Amino acid sequence: MLKLLMPQALTVVVDIVAWGVFHAGTGYAAHRLGGARLSRDGWLLRPRPFEDDGRWYRRRLRIHRWKDKVPEAGALFAGGVSKKEVPAYDDESLLLFVRETRRAELTHWWAMACGPLFVLWNPPLAAALLVAYGVGINLPFIAIQRYNRFRIQAILRRRRR
Repeated sequence: MLKLLMPQALTVVVDIVAWGVFHAGTGYAAHRLGGARLSRDGWLLRPRPFEDDGRWYRRRLRIHRWKDKVPEAGALFAGGVSKKEVPAYDDESLLLFVRETRRAELTHWWAMACGPLFVLWNPPLAAALLVAYGVGINLPFIAIQRYNRFRIQAILRRRRR
């Protein structure tokens, strides 16, 4: 395995910059995805039985108490959509919101997947901490997007009945 040798201070700077680049890069890549790619839940995004249409997040994580306190960067890139609040309650707007939660969720999955790259230039303990940081930072945002999407999809299902 290739290990890059750098002074410790430079390694810390590279780690900070790398996480910034990974988050911005995955955010931009997801921003560039077409609407058709986000029109349905694929394998990664599909609901799991334990999630119980989002109720698991409310009961176990008490997500409704803290989800609005974390930053939201959906409108960071030109043409992006903020998910801080639902823009309107007609079906078309709700479907747009669902699509944008998929985009945001993918962004965080992809950013988290960059974590193992830190083993290329960090000692094992530092690499493990940086991977743990990536998981710890991204999982709450993934949970928020899933919770919101499942709630909106439940509303849309009720309307169709």
